[in-house]
Amino acid sequence: MANIKSAKKRIRVIDKKTARNIRIKGHMKDAEKAFLAAVAAGDVDEATKAFRALEKELMQAAAKNTIHKKTASRKVSRMAARLNELKQN
Repeated sequence: MANIKSAKKRIRVIDKKTARNIRIKGHMKDAEKAFLAAVAAGDVDEATKAFRALEKELMQAAAKNTIHKKTASRKVSRMAARLNELKQN
């Protein structure tokens, strides 16, 4: 356990950031599951709504440095490709 005041504060700050990151990643995973379920069901309207929500969650996570900016862009690109494939069929 830390004895120095600044080290104790850093522990508190890290705990808050860890909790925030876990919460944000949970929202991302929920949004991704909803999108993939809509794609699997073949529901274009629901998949489009879920894609918008997923893109928002990913970009917010990237903005808060929970995930890397390029990771978010890559995931959005892959999901957009799936959505476009669904719309084609």
